[in-house]
Amino acid sequence: MENLGKIKCFLLDMDGTINLGAKLLSGSGDFINYLKESGRDFIFVTNNSSKNGRHYVQKMRNLGIDCSSNNVLTSGEATANYLNSLKPKAKIYLIGTPDLEEEFINWGFTLTAENPDYVVLGFDMTLTYEKLVIGCDLIRKGVTYIATHPDFNCPTETGYIPDCGSMIELIKASTGKLPKIIGKPNDLIIKSAFRKRPQYKLEEFAMVGDRLYTDIKAGVCADITSILVLSGEAAMKDVEESDVKPTFIFDGVATIYQKLKEADETK
Repeated sequence: MENLGKIKCFLLDMDGTINLGAKLLSGSGDFINYLKESGRDFIFVTNNSSKNGRHYVQKMRNLGIDCSSNNVLTSGEATANYLNSLKPKAKIYLIGTPDLEEEFINWGFTLTAENPDYVVLGFDMTLTYEKLVIGCDLIRKGVTYIATHPDFNCPTETGYIPDCGSMIELIKASTGKLPKIIGKPNDLIIKSAFRKRPQYKLEEFAMVGDRLYTDIKAGVCADITSILVLSGEAAMKDVEESDVKPTFIFDGVATIYQKLKEADETK
């Protein structure tokens, strides 16, 4: 496990990888604590753009994991980061929640429907018909169209609810246009993590998650180490049938913790 021992920053999916809903998965606390003790780093990477980093910091703290906003990257932040790299202080028509609006304002963007540089679609749980009408009109006029992530559904305690991908399809039906997408499985969200941690080399990052078609594919697309954990959605059968191949496969993050310790002890 020499290569695993060289990883300095772990990009971590949450649900199915670190936790299942309001329950911490076995070994997750030990894993995070060992990363800190051994001088390693971590970022929780989520496609959900309806909440900001503060929400996930509190969620992790409630589960017993101490972290800060510097340890969280949402697709909303990644989208703001990406657009800031293209045009700082741009004018944006944003279809998103108040949390996402706050994220973009904090990055220095102006939120407006008057001659915007970009239309940005997030997972908008406050979506209105008026927002759709304005957004579709701007998109038809040729304003550059960006979406935070492609997930069709968001899992909740009571079942699935329509996510950003469903809204993308609604807008496509009206305008015929598809957006540039930032979140997993696209590598732009991983590149945003790189900008968040510029001190590390490419080979010192690893993406860890339980979904082949989002988490692992994002790692593969970004050309970094990818680690599939079998504690959530994916099973070995899925790996055998998929053309997306992770660098490592473990039962869960508890196994990563043990393998890291072994690698460190043999240095």
